[in-house]
Amino acid sequence: MLLGWVRYYGRFRPSALRGALRTLDSFIVRWAQRKYKKLRTHKLRAWDWLRRLKTQRPTLFAHVSHARRSIGNYLNWYNQNRPHSRLADQTPDEAYFATLPAIKSAA
Repeated sequence: MLLGWVRYYGRFRPSALRGALRTLDSFIVRWAQRKYKKLRTHKLRAWDWLRRLKTQRPTLFAHVSHARRSIGNYLNWYNQNRPHSRLADQTPDEAYFATLPAIKSAA
């Protein structure tokens, strides 16, 4: 259910999604502070714990894995499909690969 909600808001209301995901993260941090004694009085340590957990296990939280996938899709679109006026209406990939020397194939 959470993944469907994230996908919907990620597509139609990304600015609202950011705040909602931050709120969700704060709920997880508060839960961790109640569950783990070493985090109980250390809010910054609890946030660091959550950051490490997201990095080590990116598929654990639906909102993290979806965000990584969405950012990757955006970067691919930006570099491969979107023409830039500064690059004479070429995509960044076209402009970059045009400057590379041709690779001779071994025949």
